[in-house]
Amino acid sequence: MSCGNKDREILVKLMQEWKGREILYPNDMHFFMQGRDTLNADSICMYKIITYIDSIGCMSCKLGLSQWQDFAVNVDSIFPNTVHFQFVFQPYKLNEIRLLLKRERFNHSVYIDKNNKFNKLNKFPSNMNFQTFLLDRNNRVIAIGNPIYNPKVKELYLKIIKGEKIERRDESKVIKTEVDASNISVSLGRFDWQEEQKATFILKNVGDKPLVIQDVATSCGCTTVAYSKEPALPGKEIALEVVYKAEHPEHFDKTITVYCNTENSPLVLKISGDAK
Repeated sequence: MSCGNKDREILVKLMQEWKGREILYPNDMHFFMQGRDTLNADSICMYKIITYIDSIGCMSCKLGLSQWQDFAVNVDSIFPNTVHFQFVFQPYKLNEIRLLLKRERFNHSVYIDKNNKFNKLNKFPSNMNFQTFLLDRNNRVIAIGNPIYNPKVKELYLKIIKGEKIERRDESKVIKTEVDASNISVSLGRFDWQEEQKATFILKNVGDKPLVIQDVATSCGCTTVAYSKEPALPGKEIALEVVYKAEHPEHFDKTITVYCNTENSPLVLKISGDAK
């Protein structure tokens, strides 16, 4: 139910491997923003956040375009003209990615890498959670991880951009409790893809401290989650109301990652089914 410790170990190992490494750009690589060349768009920025998305799996799920838009707006409102966002797509379906970008009115620098030159040059990790990098002006890696799907990575990025000293948190001082999630996977069966589907997950606080959900991340923009922000006292429950809206007919396996004050955080919940 938890992959927290494993993810932390992977992140530490990758940080040691990638920190200070220069991200290389092919000579013929030019970014575009809504059809405009953005060759010099990052010249005034102190940092870049660059993310690489490969062709494997559901492209719409991987992109998280709306989440990236929200994050970029938030960053720019706090640190104007400080961070330049770049997105590199190595798409299997070129028309699909173009349609998604247009539909979302995506206004950030994009490069469509048809021949996978960028990945071949840099040999990025295969895990999509670690294909996003915070770079300095010289394109050297400062931090690694996806701030859209991991609130701790988001917090790290924002602290670095703000210029705060990064200190290792003493986890022993964090108030923790225990949680019971008797049902961590829900099958929604077969249904008309145009019909919205709902599922409910119950987290029960079986420890002796209040249970607090710090953040929830979904693997796809087609999945949303509503829950109470109030702490659940010992013996009480928090309900997570999950809504899935298919974009097209598909078999799906989606994850909901719940960050909370438990030893086994994050908790990974799953929904699956066949949208016909």
